[in-house]
Amino acid sequence: MNIERLKEIREDKDLYQKDIAKVLNIPQQNYSRYELGIVSMPIEKYALLAEFYDTSIDYLVGLTNERKPYARVSEKQKQNN
Repeated sequence: MNIERLKEIREDKDLYQKDIAKVLNIPQQNYSRYELGIVSMPIEKYALLAEFYDTSIDYLVGLTNERKPYARVSEKQKQNN
């Protein structure tokens, strides 16, 4: 997994760890551990970050270099499945 992307995308947006920690509703120290690779970040947190940064989880973890997100599924589409 490419944890360097977490720091890279945060810095590209001129944000601090404390800013992202607020988005994830966690202490800054916890987010720091994610960026350092000390602790694995739960998938739910990746989903929040993908929405926040308007990108995909695949981009955040290094599976693609394409920052543009996939088409999002609406709540109505989720209910119809």
